[in-house]
Amino acid sequence: MTSVLVDREGYLAIVTVNRPDKLNALDYDTITALHSAIDELSTSDDVGAIILTGSGEKAFVAGADIGGLVGQGVLGGKTNAQHGQALTTAIESSPKPVIVAINGYALGGGLELALSCDMRFAADSAKLGLPEVSLGIIPGYGGTQRLPRLVGMGNALQMILTGDHIGAEDALRIGLVNAVFPAAGLLDGVKKIAMRIVSRGPQAVALAKQAARRGADMSLEQGLELEADLFGAISSTEEMDEGLKAFLEKRKPGWLRS
Repeated sequence: MTSVLVDREGYLAIVTVNRPDKLNALDYDTITALHSAIDELSTSDDVGAIILTGSGEKAFVAGADIGGLVGQGVLGGKTNAQHGQALTTAIESSPKPVIVAINGYALGGGLELALSCDMRFAADSAKLGLPEVSLGIIPGYGGTQRLPRLVGMGNALQMILTGDHIGAEDALRIGLVNAVFPAAGLLDGVKKIAMRIVSRGPQAVALAKQAARRGADMSLEQGLELEADLFGAISSTEEMDEGLKAFLEKRKPGWLRS
């Protein structure tokens, strides 16, 4: 059984972690397959947005495959962490918006995968957490770095140091997810949001994501300079010309995608 499935609905790509018998746990090969899928979709002109989700009703990704961590040693542990970090960095730096539909457990590596996405939407039954310390390890795929940046140090350390799970509503309250949907309507709800993004100017979407993502690690002054540079870059495109003309002429732009 293929551990990663890629389905296409027009300009929308849906990537599904497909190990339901393992609650979609991430092993080395699944991380590799996900990375390959993200890389391929990120360079496709026929993709406007990517949705990441998990197979079945119980889990998005319930964590790393624990059996693969036993006896890994210092070098093995670092290599394993870097392998997972390469995937989460590829998602974060993709020019395509990547949106995660958290349809169940998002624990450990699963939450770290979700943290690297641009937007997170959860089923009302979802449980999220970084339980690594309860296993005598720490998050290794970016959780200690991305979670504090997203929800603040206090909220992040409470989750990281207790290892406790939180429900979808608490995740919404602290800003960990954008919205909560009834489980049966999660994927359809996320698709609607993704399709609104897909209908916008594709180059503008890519540059806007780049400005926000790169600017987050800069001073305000540097970020504003980056924004001005990218505003200049988009101003030289046919996409901008068509978008502005369409607005003034009260018509839909020719690049509109659905």
